[in-house]
Amino acid sequence: MQIDSYKKHFDAFFAAEDIRAGIRDAAALIGPAKRVSFIGNGGSNAICSHMAEDFMKMARKQTLTFSDAAMITCFANDYGYENALAEWVNFVYIPGDVLVAVSSSGESPNILRAAEKHKALGGKVITLSGFKPGNSLSGKGDVNLHTPVEDYGITECFHQVILHAILDDLV
Repeated sequence: MQIDSYKKHFDAFFAAEDIRAGIRDAAALIGPAKRVSFIGNGGSNAICSHMAEDFMKMARKQTLTFSDAAMITCFANDYGYENALAEWVNFVYIPGDVLVAVSSSGESPNILRAAEKHKALGGKVITLSGFKPGNSLSGKGDVNLHTPVEDYGITECFHQVILHAILDDLV
């Protein structure tokens, strides 16, 4: 039964001290920031949209997310999908911003390039990735939260829990 797989992974997840430390570090990074941007693809983008709303409402942070369909298709058409988020970061970045980059696989070129662009501009980055340890995104942030599970559903659930825990530490 699939629920048993979720339970096994969640038991290990909640016992992992590196996740607990990462949540504390991420909350400390976001705490003084005026604005937080969230990026992801597909289900991760939906998580980002949800968390942008919650961080604004509950933590009183200005938030942005790249989830408007017209803007996504415009930037993808004009700059190429792999560059769309990096170009968006280039337009919206202001000093002091924190970028939260979410990718289940940690291998999405558009997420990787956006994280690199944000850091190159001087911003702080928090990454949430899953699947293989040492994936390309897992070392790009100032705080990197990796969940070593190769299952989209479980990884996406972990990312939602992590972001809510960070938010809970802020409020």
